[in-house]
Order: sequence, then structure tokens, then C-alpha cells
Amino acid sequence: MQASLSNVRPKSDQVITDIADYVTKYDVSSRLAYQTARYCLLDTLGCGLEALQYPECTKLLGPIVPDTVVPNGARVPGTRFQLDPVQAAFNIGAMIRWLDFNDTWLAAEWGHPSDNLGGILAVADWLSRTAIASGKSPLKIRDVLTAMIKAHEIQGCLALENSFNKVGLDHVVLVKVATTAVVAGMLGMPFEELVNAISLAWVDGQSLRTYRHAPNTGSRKSWAAGDATSRGVRLALMARAGEMGYPSALTAKTWGFYDALFRGNEFVFQRPYGTYVMENVLFKISFPAEFHAQTAVEAAMKVRELLAQANKEVSDIKTITIRTHEACLRIIDKRGPLHNPADRDHCIQYMVAVALIFGRLTAADYEDEVARDLRIDVLREKMECIEHVQFTNDYHNPERRSIPNGLSVEFTDGHRLQEILIEYPIGHRTRRTEGIPLLEAKFEKNLRLRFTAKRVHQILNVSRNQPLLEEMSVNDYVDLYLI
Repeated sequence: MQASLSNVRPKSDQVITDIADYVTKYDVSSRLAYQTARYCLLDTLGCGLEALQYPECTKLLGPIVPDTVVPNGARVPGTRFQLDPVQAAFNIGAMIRWLDFNDTWLAAEWGHPSDNLGGILAVADWLSRTAIASGKSPLKIRDVLTAMIKAHEIQGCLALENSFNKVGLDHVVLVKVATTAVVAGMLGMPFEELVNAISLAWVDGQSLRTYRHAPNTGSRKSWAAGDATSRGVRLALMARAGEMGYPSALTAKTWGFYDALFRGNEFVFQRPYGTYVMENVLFKISFPAEFHAQTAVEAAMKVRELLAQANKEVSDIKTITIRTHEACLRIIDKRGPLHNPADRDHCIQYMVAVALIFGRLTAADYEDEVARDLRIDVLREKMECIEHVQFTNDYHNPERRSIPNGLSVEFTDGHRLQEILIEYPIGHRTRRTEGIPLLEAKFEKNLRLRFTAKRVHQILNVSRNQPLLEEMSVNDYVDLYLI
């Protein structure tokens, strides 16, 4: 006979209250974090503008009911849409994630902390326009940057030691949790309501990684983060309306997150919440590629130069060996047919082949027109990926946090090229001096895809000035991005 279960309501899980404490009590004072957050804001918005060039993305945008306009609603950059904050969060989140070109965080779990900007910007803009309509003051961009820093930290610290992918869950669970927490803070919710909101995010159904891996890789991976950040906004609003929370959402026996979805393991933490993640975030600057391949593509571009110097062609290549780290093997070491752009941008062999053949890797290179080039698959078949254990160790080492890849080439005549090894991608903190000018150039290039020269100048003028941008009202800044 089974013993009856206790129905005594427990205290809220420590993990949940720690997040709530951080959101409500931590004062962000790091100048570096705010500077990096500004670059992150610009880069993320630029990625969203570039995605508007792709019909597969834009077909998902706009109101759920066509032609709906929400009074004082959040605006979607680069469009004419004015939406409720939940749907606006989806729109913005889907845009910025579509091309796999926004920032990245790599640890036991990986992900893209700027995915949270979908919910943050939508709520900040909606709150600002609503405040102005009521004769009150709008939020400032500094408020957005603060929320970004905290969302990055929540998502990134949870990812440092806890692998959700190893239990089949997608990393967007962390987007949902982080967005829920910081949006609840932006809404001015009291501590208990904020705790309720965070618990709702953990109890909520979590996405599987099915759409990121062979044989099912597909376009959902491009809008999954938009879905997660919009869900975070919805859950925060529900908690503000008085919806109850679930105090042991993580630790409840059998029914809690740990037992039901995390194989009975509790979360492990490497460090307390602060500003570490934003200060060390990885920017995708050179290539719209899954981040574990960034250094491999950079190495491939150098190998291409060596081919020219040796009077060799890609057709002269016999084998290519890619020394890499375990996470790369698990995610993007892929053989066989590639069915769509989402499949191709998660295949290290495809990315390296395109770089070697064309001397570039752009978002357009994942489309069918380029993929039909038979040389790509011929070259893919000549590649072998092998794990170098020290690379894996360095990848996880908090003092190094490298993402190394080494390319070795052997030719049909027996000649070999010395391995080209790149340990840190250009978007790494150790290469900020080199990377930031290129990041700014990427932002300007993406602005020019959507706006007139005059508007581009207006946006750049304020965006490049940290104090000016921080003091600008959210709605005024967003208005610069409207068409």
C-alpha cells in the first residue's frame, strides 16, 4: 500500500528564488557590461534586419489576425507592425535568430542570450508607449541594456554546468526562463509574483531538440527562440494578473523538472549571478554559422589562400582532417544529404567546403542555388572530424573558453599543408579590439539593407554614442527602425 503524499506547500525552490533575488536586487554597475550590451543590442537588431530579406522568415511575422493594429502596441523594427507585446516578442525573436548570426554562449549548454531581446524590447516599447499615452515617462535604452545584461546572466550561468541538450531538451528553455524573469522585473512585479512567474516557466512544456539534428533538422530552429521569448512574456503577464505559482517546480518528486526532465539531477552552479556572461559573450561577426564551426571556417579561408599560393585547386585535395572538440562532433558533424538551409548551417563539412570553394560564407550560401554546386558534396566526402581531447577540455575551461578547430589538408600528389589552427573566433572577448570595428561594419551593412542613407546616419549617430543612447527613450529609438 502506497503511503499518502504530503500536501504541505513547500518553500519555493532555491534556484527560483535566487533568480528572483538577482532580478530585483542586483545593481548592475559594470561599465564593460553596459558597453558590451550596447554592441549586443546593435548587432542583434542588425541580424533581425538582415533576416527580413528572407521570405521564409517574413511569412511568419505580423499579427496573428491580419491587419490587426494594437493601440500603443510594441513596434517591430524594420516593419510596419504594431502588436501586443507577446506577438511582438515572437516577431522580434524570430527575426534576430533566423540567420543564426546573433551572439552565442558556449558551455555545458549552448545558446544565444540575445534571443531574449525579443521579449525585452517588445515589453519595453509597449510599456513606454503606454506610459506616454498616460502622461508618464517612458523607459530608456539603459533599462533595456540592464535587462539584457540580466537575461544574459541568467541564461548563461544556468548553461555553464548544466547540459540540457544531453537529455534531449533544447536550449530555448533557458530563453523562456530568462525572459520571464527579466520581463517580470520590467513590469515592476513584487517578489512573490516574480517567483510565481519563474516557476511557471519551469513547469511549462519544454521544446525537444528534434528540429536541430539529423534526420529532422528544419526551420523551427530559426523561430524556436522567438517562441520561447514570447512565451516568457505571456507567463510574466499571467503572473502579474495573479496566476499562482508552483514552489517546487524543480524539486517535486516525480512531477518536478529534475525528475521528469533532467534524469533526477539537480542544477549545478559555477558562479553567482553578476555580469560575467555579457562581458564574455561571443559575437558572430564573420560568418552566419553555428558557433562551433566559426574557427573552422576562418581556418578554411586561410587554407584557401595557401591553395592559391601553392597553385592548387580544391579538386587537388585528397583529404581534409578537422581536429575539433566534442560539442562540435555532437552537433554539426554531419554526413549524407542536406535537405534545407537549416540542415546546411548545422553541418561543419558544408560550411568548410563553401569557404574553400568560394572564399566566403554568407546566409545566402545555405540556399538551394548554392547548394546545387556539386563540388560542395564532393569536398564534404573528403573530410573527417576527430576529437582532440585537449580542445574539449579548453572549451569547458572557464579560464580559456576557447572554441578550437584545426584544418589539415592532404593533396592527391601526396603533398600536405601544415595544419591551420584557430583557437578563438574573432567574436571572442580576447579578440575584441580586432572584432568590434567589424561588428560595427556588420551593423551598418545591415541597416543599409532596409533604410535610406539619411536614416542610417541617424541611427548610427545615436547608436555609437553610449551616453546618448542610454538616455534615449525606448520608443524614440525604436521609431528610428520603422518603415
